[in-house]
Amino acid sequence: MSGCSNLYFLSTVACQLSECLDKEELERLKADLLALGYMLENLLSLTCEG
Repeated sequence: MSGCSNLYFLSTVACQLSECLDKEELERLKADLLALGYMLENLLSLTCEG
């Protein structure tokens, strides 16, 4: 997926989620996705080192 189409896709997903989740659910999802991002970053740094 190219950079622009990836951003378009993510923007679309975010808009759809905001229509069906309340603020607390969105905050929880945001925290979970942020944690996932940190975990993936750590995994990538481990695979780059080895």
